[in-house]
Amino acid sequence: MPVARQRHTKARRDRARVQFQLKSKNLIVCSNCKAKIKAHIVCPKCGFYKGKEVVDTMKKVNKKKK
Repeated sequence: MPVARQRHTKARRDRARVQFQLKSKNLIVCSNCKAKIKAHIVCPKCGFYKGKEVVDTMKKVNKKKK
C-alpha cells in the first residue's frame, strides 16, 4: 500500500510561493512630456519615441471630433 505523503513545513511552502510574486513594471519618464511610460514603447500621450515624433496625436484628436 502507498505511504501517506509527509507534510511540508510552512517555511518550505512559503519559500516556494515567493517565486509566484508579480514583478514590478519598469516605468521610465518620457523625455518630451514627462509622463510615465513603459520602456521601449512610443509615448501614448505625446507620440514621441527617442526624441522623435512617431505618431501624430493631433490627427487622432481631430478624427474623434468628426
